[in-house]
Amino acid sequence: MKLGVYNAILHDRPLPEALKIIKDLGLTGIELNTGGFLPPVHVPNIDEILESDSARDDFLAQFEGSGVEIYGLNCNGNPLHPNPEIGAKHAEDLRRSIKLAARLGQTRVVTMSGLPGGESNASGPNWVVNAWNSAALDQLDYQFGIAAEFWKDIDALAIEHGAKVALELHPQNLVFNPASFRELISRAGTSNIGVELDASHLFWQQMDPVAVVRDLGEWIFHAAAKDVRINANAAIQGVLDNSFRKLREDEPRTNLGGDEWANEWPENSAWDFVALGKGHGTAFWTEFLRALHEVDPDMLVNIEHEDTELGAVEGLEVAANVLLEADAALRSSLATR
Repeated sequence: MKLGVYNAILHDRPLPEALKIIKDLGLTGIELNTGGFLPPVHVPNIDEILESDSARDDFLAQFEGSGVEIYGLNCNGNPLHPNPEIGAKHAEDLRRSIKLAARLGQTRVVTMSGLPGGESNASGPNWVVNAWNSAALDQLDYQFGIAAEFWKDIDALAIEHGAKVALELHPQNLVFNPASFRELISRAGTSNIGVELDASHLFWQQMDPVAVVRDLGEWIFHAAAKDVRINANAAIQGVLDNSFRKLREDEPRTNLGGDEWANEWPENSAWDFVALGKGHGTAFWTEFLRALHEVDPDMLVNIEHEDTELGAVEGLEVAANVLLEADAALRSSLATR
């Protein structure tokens, strides 16, 4: 397995410093954010790299001798958002990321399927959580029609540039589980659109990430290592609790495009993103890596750190220790077969 870090948690540091932190963790790769919800902090000159060989070579030179390679690009966003200030921008970021991947010798671009509105005049996305009524299925049919047209075009671009696009199975997206993924690729007739297997978003949906890997098999193109802890309040509020707080303009907040912002997490949350090991132990992560290894022994698996109880480097250290222990356990078990 090839183990690295998704760089968003290190956006407050220069790229060379981020590479040193990753190397010191005993990991060998970095997944670079290239737009979407977050700005491409560590790749600020994308357009220049796309046009200039010298700019590309200067960028790649930063990795020489660092002990860290690029392990894919990440452009998570909502390219299907009906507000063009968000959807059109995120879609263009994705297209640029696919072209950038080819320039940088990469074959994996991580993103999300996106989520359209529920009707032609919608101003915002609409996620059908449970399609128990006929109108909800009509809405899904409309949304999949929009998504199929978009992703068919993206698939052609990915094929042209030798890339595979991995969709994170993320709630509040049209594609969030194996059934919705298969629905999309069946309608769109794609070949280079697959899945980024992020265990965390499966955990809080009460899914088994190992079972999902084995269900999707070769459609898994990429993976993320992020854990979830289910808290006691889940017994009362359930995992779909919406007790978020809208942050004021004068408070620190993260822009998600246009006039959309990340909210404050519930105080007494039903579940939390945590560093590896705080939700599921090394034994689970060993089996997670084993399932991924069955799909591709060279699978890129990158830590994503969103544990608010731990600092950036501290959280990466905790996660890296668990992931490396799991990898060592996997290799040991394979060697004794």
